[in-house]
Amino acid sequence: MPNVPTHGNYVGYYTKRPFLNDERLSFLPADLFKGKRVLDVGCNEGFVTCEIAQCHDASYTVGVDIDNSLIQAAWRRRRVVWSLQEPTLPVESNANHDDEPIVRARPSYFPASCEHEFGSLPVPPSQNRGKTNFPHNMGFRHANWVNEHIPEDKDGYDVVLGFSISKWIHLNDGDEGLEAFFRRVFGVLKSGGVFVLEPQPWDSYAKAKKMDQRLKENGNRLKHRPEDFGRILREMGFEDVEHIGDVGVGGFRRPLHLYTKP
Repeated sequence: MPNVPTHGNYVGYYTKRPFLNDERLSFLPADLFKGKRVLDVGCNEGFVTCEIAQCHDASYTVGVDIDNSLIQAAWRRRRVVWSLQEPTLPVESNANHDDEPIVRARPSYFPASCEHEFGSLPVPPSQNRGKTNFPHNMGFRHANWVNEHIPEDKDGYDVVLGFSISKWIHLNDGDEGLEAFFRRVFGVLKSGGVFVLEPQPWDSYAKAKKMDQRLKENGNRLKHRPEDFGRILREMGFEDVEHIGDVGVGGFRRPLHLYTKP
């Protein structure tokens, strides 16, 4: 019997979304990730993590997921994305031109059929001791991040993403676990850092509870509702930055909320 994705750890989740690039990122402030350290909690197969690292000039992006099979798929995704982007000149060719901007390689320069037919290219070692470019500005970790620390936590983050994971943390770990997640986010964010939260609506919990008896029992004991999350976060010390309207289409249409750590 196949494993039930009780943590929202769906295989092929991003193949169900209707856009090649993640539409949610286009609604966020244009410079949110530029030069920043980013944590993507519940990264699944790494589609969003890779896009931030490749296309949004993040200093370093790490994706973490509770499902090790998804983390292995995420590492493969990184290699595929690297294989399809436009070839660039070696870093050494810019060594005497520090004042000249380095043009970012175009993603999806080669058709996907190339990678399917010939396989992924090997990722070369990083040769730039200064700014690290894609794909060396990212990585993945297998961990239950609500309860486990990862090495990257010690340096803190400028941005933490919580895309479509609050429901699964809530149902698995209860009100206390959700609060623990919010406290963890607050703790690892640097001053001025931003928490991007995409909460699933309460009516979606009913379907999720049918997946597993434990989720049903936990869900029946919950007191917090998604509309309470903003108050809880503010009580923990967050400040509102921006509330973006519903983003996406169909079953993926959900609000985005941005909170900042003073």
